[in-house]
Amino acid sequence: MNPTSIDRRRVLTASAALTTAAAVPAALAEPVQRLVLNDASRLSATPVFSHWITRDDPEQVFITRLREELKAAASARRPVAIGAARHSMGGQSLPRDGAAMTFETDRCEPDRAARTFRVFAGTRWHQVIARLDAIGFSPAVMQSNSDFGVASTFSVNAHGWPTPYGPFGSTVRSLRLMLASGDIVTCSRTENAELFGLAMGGYGLVGVILDLEVEMVENRLMAPRFETMPAAEFARRFTQAIRQDPDVKMIYGRLNVARDDFFREALLVTMRPQPTPPEGLPPTDRGGGALSGLSRRIYRAQIGSEAGKRARWFAETVAAPKTARPATRNTLMNEPVVNLENRDRYRTDILHEYFVAPDRFNEFLAACREVIPKARAEFLNVTLRYVARDDTSMLSFATTDRIAAVMSFSQEMTGDGEADMIRTTEALIDRVAALGGSYYLPYRLHARHDQFERVYPAGGRFAERKRHYDPGLLFRHGLWDNYLAG
Repeated sequence: MNPTSIDRRRVLTASAALTTAAAVPAALAEPVQRLVLNDASRLSATPVFSHWITRDDPEQVFITRLREELKAAASARRPVAIGAARHSMGGQSLPRDGAAMTFETDRCEPDRAARTFRVFAGTRWHQVIARLDAIGFSPAVMQSNSDFGVASTFSVNAHGWPTPYGPFGSTVRSLRLMLASGDIVTCSRTENAELFGLAMGGYGLVGVILDLEVEMVENRLMAPRFETMPAAEFARRFTQAIRQDPDVKMIYGRLNVARDDFFREALLVTMRPQPTPPEGLPPTDRGGGALSGLSRRIYRAQIGSEAGKRARWFAETVAAPKTARPATRNTLMNEPVVNLENRDRYRTDILHEYFVAPDRFNEFLAACREVIPKARAEFLNVTLRYVARDDTSMLSFATTDRIAAVMSFSQEMTGDGEADMIRTTEALIDRVAALGGSYYLPYRLHARHDQFERVYPAGGRFAERKRHYDPGLLFRHGLWDNYLAG
Protein backbone atom coordinates (compact mmCIF):
# COMPACT_ATOMS: atom_id res chain seq x y z
CA MET A 1 0.00 0.00 0.00
CA ASN A 2 1.21 3.51 -0.80
CA PRO A 3 2.24 4.94 2.60
CA THR A 4 0.96 8.39 1.59
CA SER A 5 -2.48 7.18 0.44
CA ILE A 6 -5.57 8.36 2.35
CA ASP A 7 -8.04 5.90 3.85
CA ARG A 8 -11.47 7.01 2.55
CA ARG A 9 -13.29 5.45 5.49
CA ARG A 10 -11.14 7.42 7.94
CA VAL A 11 -11.90 10.65 6.09
CA LEU A 12 -15.64 10.01 6.19
CA THR A 13 -15.50 9.03 9.86
CA ALA A 14 -13.54 12.15 10.73
CA SER A 15 -16.01 14.34 8.80
CA ALA A 16 -18.94 12.79 10.65
CA ALA A 17 -17.19 13.32 13.96
CA LEU A 18 -16.59 16.99 13.17
CA THR A 19 -20.24 17.47 12.18
CA THR A 20 -21.40 15.87 15.42
CA ALA A 21 -18.98 17.93 17.48
CA ALA A 22 -20.34 21.15 15.98
CA ALA A 23 -23.81 20.29 17.27
CA VAL A 24 -22.66 19.58 20.84
CA PRO A 25 -22.82 22.42 23.39
CA ALA A 26 -19.38 23.85 24.15
CA ALA A 27 -19.58 22.80 27.79
CA LEU A 28 -19.96 19.18 26.72
CA ALA A 29 -17.41 19.26 23.94
CA GLU A 30 -14.21 19.62 25.96
CA PRO A 31 -11.54 17.42 24.37
CA VAL A 32 -10.65 14.16 26.08
CA GLN A 33 -6.91 13.72 26.49
CA ARG A 34 -5.94 10.41 24.91
CA LEU A 35 -3.13 8.30 26.29
CA VAL A 36 -0.51 7.71 23.62
CA LEU A 37 2.50 5.37 23.81
CA ASN A 38 5.40 4.96 21.40
CA ASP A 39 8.36 2.65 20.90
CA ALA A 40 12.06 3.07 20.17
CA SER A 41 11.46 4.08 16.56
CA ARG A 42 9.47 7.19 17.63
CA LEU A 43 7.33 6.40 14.56
CA SER A 44 4.69 4.21 16.22
CA ALA A 45 2.63 6.65 18.30
CA THR A 46 -0.39 4.58 19.34
CA PRO A 47 -3.44 5.64 21.40
CA VAL A 48 -4.20 3.16 24.19
CA PHE A 49 -7.14 2.91 26.58
CA SER A 50 -5.07 2.24 29.69
CA HIS A 51 -1.48 1.75 30.77
CA TRP A 52 -0.63 -0.32 33.83
CA ILE A 53 2.99 -0.15 35.01
CA THR A 54 3.81 -2.99 37.39
CA ARG A 55 6.37 -2.47 40.12
CA ASP A 56 7.60 -4.77 42.87
CA ASP A 57 4.21 -5.83 44.23
CA PRO A 58 4.10 -9.15 46.09
CA GLU A 59 3.67 -11.98 43.62
CA GLN A 60 0.10 -12.88 44.56
CA VAL A 61 -0.99 -9.22 44.51
CA PHE A 62 0.46 -8.90 41.01
CA ILE A 63 -1.25 -12.08 39.78
CA THR A 64 -4.62 -11.03 41.19
CA ARG A 65 -4.38 -7.60 39.55
CA LEU A 66 -3.27 -9.14 36.26
CA ARG A 67 -6.28 -11.46 36.19
CA GLU A 68 -8.55 -8.48 36.86
CA GLU A 69 -6.97 -6.49 34.05
CA LEU A 70 -7.31 -9.35 31.56
CA LYS A 71 -10.93 -9.98 32.56
CA ALA A 72 -11.83 -6.30 32.20
CA ALA A 73 -10.15 -6.06 28.78
CA ALA A 74 -11.84 -9.23 27.55
CA SER A 75 -15.24 -7.98 28.71
CA ALA A 76 -14.76 -4.71 26.84
CA ARG A 77 -13.23 -6.52 23.83
CA ARG A 78 -10.07 -4.48 24.13
CA PRO A 79 -6.70 -5.89 23.04
CA VAL A 80 -3.88 -6.43 25.54
CA ALA A 81 -0.13 -6.14 24.90
CA ILE A 82 2.80 -6.40 27.29
CA GLY A 83 6.03 -4.40 27.04
CA ALA A 84 9.15 -3.57 29.00
CA ALA A 85 11.70 -1.18 27.43
CA ARG A 86 9.72 -1.12 24.15
CA HIS A 87 12.68 -1.35 21.82
CA SER A 88 10.59 -3.07 19.19
CA MET A 89 9.91 -0.72 16.30
CA GLY A 90 6.57 -1.51 14.68
CA GLY A 91 3.92 -1.60 17.37
CA GLN A 92 4.66 -5.15 18.56
CA SER A 93 4.09 -4.03 22.17
CA LEU A 94 1.35 -1.46 21.55
CA PRO A 95 -2.38 -2.38 21.61
CA ARG A 96 -4.35 0.27 19.74
CA ASP A 97 -7.17 1.49 22.01
CA GLY A 98 -6.38 -1.40 24.32
CA ALA A 99 -4.77 -2.23 27.64
CA ALA A 100 -1.01 -1.67 27.57
CA MET A 101 1.07 -3.12 30.38
CA THR A 102 4.67 -2.30 31.20
CA PHE A 103 6.38 -4.83 33.44
CA GLU A 104 9.07 -3.42 35.73
CA THR A 105 10.33 -5.85 38.35
CA ASP A 106 13.67 -6.39 40.05
CA ARG A 107 13.51 -10.02 41.14
CA CYS A 108 16.09 -12.68 40.34
CA GLU A 109 16.67 -15.85 42.38
CA PRO A 110 19.79 -17.86 41.46
CA ASP A 111 20.18 -21.59 42.18
CA ARG A 112 23.90 -22.43 42.25
CA ALA A 113 23.33 -26.20 42.37
CA ALA A 114 21.05 -26.22 39.33
CA ARG A 115 23.11 -23.49 37.58
CA THR A 116 19.89 -21.63 36.80
CA PHE A 117 18.12 -18.51 37.96
CA ARG A 118 14.41 -17.82 38.33
CA VAL A 119 13.62 -14.35 37.06
CA PHE A 120 10.39 -12.39 36.97
CA ALA A 121 9.15 -11.17 33.61
CA GLY A 122 9.89 -7.45 33.88
CA THR A 123 13.35 -7.75 35.41
CA ARG A 124 15.94 -5.96 33.28
CA TRP A 125 19.12 -7.70 32.20
CA HIS A 126 21.40 -5.30 34.07
CA GLN A 127 19.52 -6.26 37.25
CA VAL A 128 20.08 -9.95 36.49
CA ILE A 129 23.78 -9.32 35.87
CA ALA A 130 24.15 -7.46 39.16
CA ARG A 131 22.58 -10.35 41.07
CA LEU A 132 24.55 -13.09 39.30
CA ASP A 133 27.83 -11.16 39.34
CA ALA A 134 27.74 -11.10 43.13
CA ILE A 135 27.93 -14.93 43.20
CA GLY A 136 30.36 -15.38 40.29
CA PHE A 137 27.86 -16.25 37.56
CA SER A 138 26.62 -14.80 34.29
CA PRO A 139 23.63 -15.33 31.95
CA ALA A 140 24.44 -18.02 29.39
CA VAL A 141 22.85 -15.87 26.65
CA MET A 142 21.22 -12.46 26.63
CA GLN A 143 20.70 -9.57 24.25
CA SER A 144 23.65 -7.37 23.45
CA ASN A 145 22.24 -4.51 25.53
CA SER A 146 21.20 -4.78 29.15
CA ASP A 147 18.20 -2.42 29.26
CA PHE A 148 15.63 -4.97 28.13
CA GLY A 149 13.19 -7.13 30.09
CA VAL A 150 14.00 -10.84 30.30
CA ALA A 151 10.52 -12.00 29.24
CA SER A 152 10.67 -9.58 26.31
CA THR A 153 13.92 -11.19 25.20
CA PHE A 154 12.18 -14.57 25.20
CA SER A 155 9.12 -13.16 23.43
CA VAL A 156 11.21 -11.84 20.53
CA ASN A 157 13.62 -14.81 20.84
CA ALA A 158 16.61 -12.48 20.75
CA HIS A 159 20.19 -13.72 20.61
CA GLY A 160 23.56 -12.50 21.82
CA TRP A 161 27.23 -13.06 21.11
CA PRO A 162 28.16 -15.95 23.43
CA THR A 163 28.85 -19.07 21.39
CA PRO A 164 27.96 -21.76 20.35
CA TYR A 165 24.40 -21.05 21.49
CA GLY A 166 21.17 -20.55 19.62
CA PRO A 167 18.83 -17.71 20.57
CA PHE A 168 18.09 -16.87 24.21
CA GLY A 169 15.16 -19.29 24.30
CA SER A 170 17.57 -22.20 23.92
CA THR A 171 18.76 -21.48 27.48
CA VAL A 172 15.28 -21.19 29.04
CA ARG A 173 14.32 -24.40 30.80
CA SER A 174 10.77 -23.50 31.76
CA LEU A 175 8.37 -20.63 32.29
CA ARG A 176 5.00 -19.86 33.80
CA LEU A 177 2.39 -18.43 31.44
CA MET A 178 -0.97 -16.84 32.22
CA LEU A 179 -3.46 -17.58 29.46
CA ALA A 180 -6.32 -15.32 28.39
CA SER A 181 -8.59 -17.31 30.71
CA GLY A 182 -6.47 -16.33 33.72
CA ASP A 183 -5.21 -19.90 34.14
CA ILE A 184 -1.49 -20.31 34.87
CA VAL A 185 0.41 -23.12 33.15
CA THR A 186 4.03 -24.25 33.40
CA CYS A 187 5.67 -24.67 29.99
CA SER A 188 8.90 -26.38 28.96
CA ARG A 189 10.15 -28.66 26.22
CA THR A 190 8.49 -31.60 28.00
CA GLU A 191 5.45 -29.95 29.67
CA ASN A 192 2.98 -27.99 27.56
CA ALA A 193 5.66 -28.09 24.87
CA GLU A 194 3.45 -26.59 22.17
CA LEU A 195 2.78 -23.51 24.29
CA PHE A 196 6.51 -23.21 25.02
CA GLY A 197 7.27 -23.13 21.29
CA LEU A 198 4.47 -20.62 20.67
CA ALA A 199 5.65 -18.30 23.44
CA MET A 200 9.31 -18.49 22.37
CA GLY A 201 9.49 -15.82 19.70
CA GLY A 202 5.70 -15.47 19.85
CA TYR A 203 5.63 -11.76 20.71
CA GLY A 204 3.25 -12.18 23.66
CA LEU A 205 0.40 -13.37 21.45
CA VAL A 206 -0.51 -16.52 23.42
CA GLY A 207 -0.29 -15.32 27.02
CA VAL A 208 1.53 -13.34 29.67
CA ILE A 209 4.90 -14.69 30.83
CA LEU A 210 5.13 -14.46 34.62
CA ASP A 211 8.64 -15.81 35.25
CA LEU A 212 11.30 -18.01 33.68
CA GLU A 213 13.93 -20.53 34.74
CA VAL A 214 17.11 -19.71 32.81
CA GLU A 215 20.58 -21.27 32.55
CA MET A 216 23.63 -19.45 33.90
CA VAL A 217 27.36 -20.04 33.51
CA GLU A 218 30.44 -18.97 35.43
CA ASN A 219 31.54 -15.39 35.01
CA ARG A 220 35.03 -15.34 33.48
CA LEU A 221 37.68 -12.84 32.52
CA MET A 222 37.76 -12.66 28.71
CA ALA A 223 40.55 -11.41 26.44
CA PRO A 224 39.87 -10.17 22.89
CA ARG A 225 41.66 -11.09 19.70
CA PHE A 226 41.18 -8.90 16.60
CA GLU A 227 41.61 -10.04 12.98
CA THR A 228 41.01 -7.92 9.87
CA MET A 229 40.36 -9.69 6.58
CA PRO A 230 38.60 -9.40 3.22
CA ALA A 231 34.85 -9.70 3.75
CA ALA A 232 34.79 -12.65 1.36
CA GLU A 233 36.88 -14.60 3.90
CA PHE A 234 34.73 -13.77 6.91
CA ALA A 235 32.18 -16.60 6.85
CA ARG A 236 34.85 -19.28 6.58
CA ARG A 237 37.01 -17.81 9.36
CA PHE A 238 33.97 -17.11 11.54
CA THR A 239 32.55 -20.63 11.40
CA GLN A 240 36.03 -22.13 11.73
CA ALA A 241 36.58 -20.24 15.00
CA ILE A 242 33.22 -21.43 16.36
CA ARG A 243 33.47 -25.07 15.30
CA GLN A 244 37.18 -25.76 15.66
CA ASP A 245 38.37 -23.62 18.56
CA PRO A 246 36.69 -24.62 21.85
CA ASP A 247 38.44 -21.74 23.64
CA VAL A 248 36.30 -19.18 21.76
CA LYS A 249 33.36 -18.37 24.07
CA MET A 250 32.20 -15.07 22.59
CA ILE A 251 32.46 -13.84 19.03
CA TYR A 252 31.29 -11.08 16.72
CA GLY A 253 32.21 -9.38 13.46
CA ARG A 254 31.90 -6.01 11.78
CA LEU A 255 32.06 -4.78 8.19
CA ASN A 256 33.48 -1.57 6.77
CA VAL A 257 30.55 0.72 5.88
CA ALA A 258 32.48 3.50 4.11
CA ARG A 259 31.22 3.70 0.52
CA ASP A 260 34.60 3.16 -1.14
CA ASP A 261 35.04 -0.17 0.65
CA PHE A 262 31.42 -0.96 1.46
CA PHE A 263 31.15 -4.50 2.86
CA ARG A 264 34.53 -5.45 1.40
CA GLU A 265 36.57 -5.48 4.61
CA ALA A 266 35.67 -7.42 7.76
CA LEU A 267 36.74 -7.47 11.39
CA LEU A 268 36.51 -10.66 13.45
CA VAL A 269 36.70 -10.37 17.25
CA THR A 270 36.99 -13.53 19.34
CA MET A 271 36.97 -13.70 23.13
CA ARG A 272 38.78 -16.37 25.15
CA PRO A 273 38.72 -17.03 28.91
CA GLN A 274 41.71 -15.96 30.97
CA PRO A 275 42.89 -17.17 34.40
CA THR A 276 41.19 -15.45 37.31
CA PRO A 277 43.68 -13.04 38.94
CA PRO A 278 44.66 -13.68 42.59
CA GLU A 279 42.62 -10.69 43.73
CA GLY A 280 39.53 -12.08 42.01
CA LEU A 281 37.42 -10.72 39.17
CA PRO A 282 36.88 -6.98 38.90
CA PRO A 283 33.35 -5.73 39.58
CA THR A 284 30.98 -5.41 36.66
CA ASP A 285 31.04 -2.14 34.73
CA ARG A 286 27.60 -0.93 33.57
CA GLY A 287 29.26 0.80 30.63
CA GLY A 288 29.77 -2.48 28.80
CA GLY A 289 33.55 -2.36 28.62
CA ALA A 290 35.81 -0.61 26.16
CA LEU A 291 35.23 -3.16 23.42
CA SER A 292 31.49 -3.54 23.26
CA GLY A 293 30.84 -0.16 21.70
CA LEU A 294 32.60 2.90 20.38
CA SER A 295 31.91 6.22 21.98
CA ARG A 296 28.68 7.88 20.99
CA ARG A 297 30.58 10.78 19.42
CA ILE A 298 32.55 8.58 17.01
CA TYR A 299 29.45 6.58 16.13
CA ARG A 300 27.31 9.65 15.42
CA ALA A 301 30.08 11.34 13.42
CA GLN A 302 29.35 8.87 10.59
CA ILE A 303 26.07 10.58 9.62
CA GLY A 304 26.66 12.41 6.35
CA SER A 305 30.42 11.90 6.60
CA GLU A 306 32.53 9.37 4.75
CA ALA A 307 35.51 10.65 6.74
CA GLY A 308 33.58 9.82 9.90
CA LYS A 309 32.99 6.26 8.67
CA ARG A 310 36.64 5.79 7.81
CA ALA A 311 37.62 7.16 11.23
CA ARG A 312 35.32 4.71 12.93
CA TRP A 313 36.78 1.79 10.97
CA PHE A 314 40.28 2.91 11.97
CA ALA A 315 39.15 3.07 15.62
CA GLU A 316 37.81 -0.47 15.48
CA THR A 317 40.56 -2.14 13.48
CA VAL A 318 43.70 -0.22 14.53
CA ALA A 319 43.07 1.67 17.78
CA ALA A 320 40.92 -0.89 19.59
CA PRO A 321 43.38 -3.80 19.22
CA LYS A 322 46.08 -1.65 20.82
CA THR A 323 43.99 -0.38 23.73
CA ALA A 324 41.51 -3.18 24.56
CA ARG A 325 42.05 -5.02 27.83
CA PRO A 326 40.49 -8.18 29.26
CA ALA A 327 37.05 -7.67 30.79
CA THR A 328 34.63 -9.97 32.55
CA ARG A 329 31.89 -11.71 30.66
CA ASN A 330 29.30 -9.74 32.64
CA THR A 331 30.94 -6.40 31.86
CA LEU A 332 31.06 -7.18 28.14
CA MET A 333 27.32 -7.91 28.07
CA ASN A 334 26.30 -5.05 30.37
CA GLU A 335 26.19 -2.25 27.82
CA PRO A 336 23.28 0.22 27.99
CA VAL A 337 21.56 1.48 24.87
CA VAL A 338 22.40 5.05 25.85
CA ASN A 339 26.01 4.44 24.77
CA LEU A 340 24.91 5.00 21.17
CA GLU A 341 21.81 7.10 21.86
CA ASN A 342 20.35 9.21 19.06
CA ARG A 343 19.57 12.76 20.25
CA ASP A 344 18.54 14.23 16.90
CA ARG A 345 14.81 14.97 16.97
CA TYR A 346 14.67 14.90 13.16
CA ARG A 347 16.26 11.48 12.71
CA THR A 348 15.65 8.05 14.17
CA ASP A 349 17.72 4.87 14.34
CA ILE A 350 16.08 1.94 12.57
CA LEU A 351 17.31 -1.62 12.94
CA HIS A 352 17.16 -4.44 10.44
CA GLU A 353 18.38 -7.97 10.98
CA TYR A 354 18.92 -10.75 8.47
CA PHE A 355 19.95 -14.38 8.95
CA VAL A 356 21.76 -16.37 6.28
CA ALA A 357 23.57 -19.70 6.16
CA PRO A 358 27.37 -19.28 6.19
CA ASP A 359 27.71 -20.80 2.72
CA ARG A 360 25.42 -18.08 1.29
CA PHE A 361 27.06 -15.21 3.15
CA ASN A 362 29.12 -13.89 0.24
CA GLU A 363 25.98 -13.74 -1.90
CA PHE A 364 24.37 -11.78 0.93
CA LEU A 365 27.29 -9.33 0.86
CA ALA A 366 26.82 -8.83 -2.88
CA ALA A 367 23.10 -8.20 -2.41
CA CYS A 368 23.75 -5.61 0.29
CA ARG A 369 26.31 -3.83 -1.89
CA GLU A 370 23.65 -3.49 -4.59
CA VAL A 371 20.75 -2.40 -2.36
CA ILE A 372 22.00 -0.39 0.62
CA PRO A 373 24.12 2.33 -1.06
CA LYS A 374 21.05 3.40 -3.08
CA ALA A 375 19.06 4.12 0.08
CA ARG A 376 18.34 7.64 1.27
CA ALA A 377 18.91 6.52 4.88
CA GLU A 378 22.42 6.69 6.32
CA PHE A 379 23.89 3.26 6.99
CA LEU A 380 25.82 3.29 10.28
CA ASN A 381 26.71 -0.23 11.35
CA VAL A 382 26.44 -3.94 10.88
CA THR A 383 27.37 -6.42 13.59
CA LEU A 384 27.73 -10.09 12.69
CA ARG A 385 26.85 -12.82 15.17
CA TYR A 386 26.33 -16.57 15.24
CA VAL A 387 22.96 -18.22 15.93
CA ALA A 388 22.72 -21.99 16.22
CA ARG A 389 19.74 -23.80 14.70
CA ASP A 390 16.45 -23.37 16.56
CA ASP A 391 13.81 -26.08 16.16
CA THR A 392 11.69 -25.02 19.16
CA SER A 393 10.13 -21.69 18.23
CA MET A 394 7.23 -22.02 15.78
CA LEU A 395 8.31 -18.71 14.23
CA SER A 396 11.99 -19.66 14.10
CA PHE A 397 14.33 -17.36 12.17
CA ALA A 398 17.18 -19.91 12.36
CA THR A 399 16.00 -23.17 10.85
CA THR A 400 19.69 -23.89 10.20
CA ASP A 401 22.85 -22.47 11.78
CA ARG A 402 22.99 -18.86 10.66
CA ILE A 403 25.14 -15.76 10.55
CA ALA A 404 23.05 -12.87 11.88
CA ALA A 405 23.62 -9.41 10.41
CA VAL A 406 22.33 -6.70 12.77
CA MET A 407 22.08 -3.45 10.80
CA SER A 408 21.56 0.13 11.94
CA PHE A 409 20.26 2.91 9.70
CA SER A 410 19.77 6.59 10.55
CA GLN A 411 16.49 7.63 8.94
CA GLU A 412 14.96 11.04 8.43
CA MET A 413 11.64 11.35 10.28
CA THR A 414 9.76 12.42 7.16
CA GLY A 415 7.34 10.82 4.72
CA ASP A 416 10.10 10.56 2.14
CA GLY A 417 12.40 8.98 4.71
CA GLU A 418 9.77 6.38 5.60
CA ALA A 419 8.97 5.60 1.96
CA ASP A 420 12.65 5.11 1.24
CA MET A 421 12.99 2.74 4.20
CA ILE A 422 10.03 0.67 2.99
CA ARG A 423 11.61 0.30 -0.45
CA THR A 424 14.99 -0.62 1.03
CA THR A 425 13.49 -3.17 3.41
CA GLU A 426 11.43 -4.87 0.71
CA ALA A 427 14.44 -5.10 -1.59
CA LEU A 428 16.67 -6.62 1.12
CA ILE A 429 14.05 -9.15 2.21
CA ASP A 430 13.53 -10.27 -1.40
CA ARG A 431 17.26 -10.84 -1.81
CA VAL A 432 17.67 -12.61 1.54
CA ALA A 433 14.64 -14.84 0.97
CA ALA A 434 16.09 -15.87 -2.40
CA LEU A 435 19.17 -17.10 -0.48
CA GLY A 436 17.03 -19.22 1.85
CA GLY A 437 17.54 -16.73 4.68
CA SER A 438 15.19 -14.85 6.97
CA TYR A 439 14.55 -11.45 8.47
CA TYR A 440 13.76 -10.53 12.09
CA LEU A 441 10.26 -9.57 13.21
CA PRO A 442 10.68 -6.98 16.04
CA TYR A 443 11.38 -4.08 13.71
CA ARG A 444 9.38 -1.85 11.38
CA LEU A 445 6.50 -3.76 9.78
CA HIS A 446 7.59 -2.99 6.24
CA ALA A 447 7.69 -6.50 4.82
CA ARG A 448 4.98 -7.32 2.32
CA HIS A 449 2.50 -9.99 3.31
CA ASP A 450 3.87 -12.38 0.67
CA GLN A 451 7.38 -11.87 2.07
CA PHE A 452 6.24 -12.74 5.58
CA GLU A 453 4.55 -15.91 4.32
CA ARG A 454 7.64 -16.93 2.34
CA VAL A 455 10.10 -16.42 5.21
CA TYR A 456 7.78 -17.63 7.98
CA PRO A 457 5.75 -20.45 6.38
CA ALA A 458 4.57 -21.63 9.83
CA GLY A 459 2.76 -18.30 10.34
CA GLY A 460 -0.61 -19.80 9.43
CA ARG A 461 -0.14 -22.66 11.87
CA PHE A 462 0.94 -20.19 14.55
CA ALA A 463 -2.22 -18.13 14.02
CA GLU A 464 -4.42 -21.25 14.21
CA ARG A 465 -2.86 -22.39 17.49
CA LYS A 466 -3.03 -18.85 18.90
CA ARG A 467 -6.76 -18.87 18.23
CA HIS A 468 -7.00 -22.22 20.01
CA TYR A 469 -5.41 -20.90 23.20
CA ASP A 470 -6.84 -17.37 22.89
CA PRO A 471 -10.22 -17.77 21.15
CA GLY A 472 -11.28 -14.24 22.08
CA LEU A 473 -8.13 -12.79 20.50
CA LEU A 474 -7.32 -10.89 23.69
CA PHE A 475 -3.59 -10.57 22.96
CA ARG A 476 -3.15 -8.42 19.86
CA HIS A 477 -0.80 -5.77 18.48
CA GLY A 478 0.70 -4.55 15.20
CA LEU A 479 2.43 -7.79 14.24
CA TRP A 480 -0.79 -9.78 14.58
CA ASP A 481 -2.91 -7.17 12.82
CA ASN A 482 -0.54 -6.84 9.86
CA TYR A 483 0.44 -10.44 9.15
CA LEU A 484 -1.44 -13.03 11.18
CA ALA A 485 -5.05 -11.91 11.66
CA GLY A 486 -6.06 -13.29 8.28
